[in-house]
Amino acid sequence: MKILVSACLLGTACRYDGKSKQYPLIDELCRRYQVVPVCPEQLGGLPTPRVPAERQGERVVTKDGRDVTEAYLRGAQQALELARKLGCTVAVLKEKSPSCGSGRIYDGSFTGTLADGWGTAAQLLQNAGVRVLGESELAAFLRDN
Repeated sequence: MKILVSACLLGTACRYDGKSKQYPLIDELCRRYQVVPVCPEQLGGLPTPRVPAERQGERVVTKDGRDVTEAYLRGAQQALELARKLGCTVAVLKEKSPSCGSGRIYDGSFTGTLADGWGTAAQLLQNAGVRVLGESELAAFLRDN
């Protein structure tokens, strides 16, 4: 099975702050499955580091007020194309992210408040039939698969 994985969870320094968020169970995932790294924000043409962004309805806006929706949508589409070309049926993506968050994301106020919602890439992948998991769901996935 091929699994799309947020590159930051694999240890790649591609987050908005120029850091990674390597997740301990990712090593086990890599041993058991073929992992395809992806950073939708970089695929959309955004630099690293970059100004933090959050979803505000259908738009994605940076903390300094710039609308970066098009870059997020472009990156989401590129991530979906990669998943389709390589046959990825599952994606493990960084929780709370405006591109990768699944189910709960920051609410757009830049106060650290979470709200129900999906990141642009996570939403597009899920709508296309890819099973999207956040990193906190990885232990259960590894146990059951």
